[in-house]
Amino acid sequence: MISSAAYVNAETVVKNSTEEFVRYQYQDKISYGKLDKGDVLPISGDIFGEYSVAKTSIPLESVEVLLPTKPEKVFAVGMNFASHLASPADAPPPMFLKLPSSLTLTDEVIQVPPKAKNVHFEGELVVVIGKELSQASEEEADQAIFGVTVGNDITERSWQGTDLQWLRAKASDGFGPIGNTIVRGVDYNNVRLTTRVNGEVVQQENTSFMIHKPRKVVSYLSHYFTLKPGDLIFMGTPGRTFALSDKDQVSVTIEGVGTVINEVRF
Repeated sequence: MISSAAYVNAETVVKNSTEEFVRYQYQDKISYGKLDKGDVLPISGDIFGEYSVAKTSIPLESVEVLLPTKPEKVFAVGMNFASHLASPADAPPPMFLKLPSSLTLTDEVIQVPPKAKNVHFEGELVVVIGKELSQASEEEADQAIFGVTVGNDITERSWQGTDLQWLRAKASDGFGPIGNTIVRGVDYNNVRLTTRVNGEVVQQENTSFMIHKPRKVVSYLSHYFTLKPGDLIFMGTPGRTFALSDKDQVSVTIEGVGTVINEVRF
């Protein structure tokens, strides 16, 4: 079950013009709903297409909150903030893959794999695709972004440097914490991202400093992969990172979007 603390944090920053959606299980049925003052308004139909919102709500504490999407593909952008590592703005965005099986929710404990010693946090904005998309222009890509959530691209730096690909380093079980909700209506190109370790701020930067903007990244990917509704894109991390220790608690907050909090166990 989701902790109320994570939602209180999100609700204090979400503007009235935004909408929050949650995927949940209730009475053995998996559905989407729209959050309304801490309750869930069930949705009928396709959240990424035609749908209607019920007028009668379900108390949030009565449902089991699930991952906000069940993506076919999970992409991530590297070197997207000059404060972390910069890539050329006029070049294609550097991309890699995370596995859907790496995704986990807020409040879940991240049990790092055996022999993982150099595990870092990476607070990130996460884009949620809302339309099937192929060979898209940036304008078409912009329209295909359904909303955003918040994420933490957990990374084992030693494996990142030695393995043929970043598969273990970026896509091990639990290495993709994401927020419980999808938020629409927020200006995700201009929001503050803050990462804390045990309550201390360790990263803080505005997404306006992203080198490769979401519309460019989505358009680029669509020329090689058919994007599907629910697919996710981690948009890169700012600033410096460092190795976590046993029982460290990492929280990533994006204003207007929400918070994801996880404890790391070695």
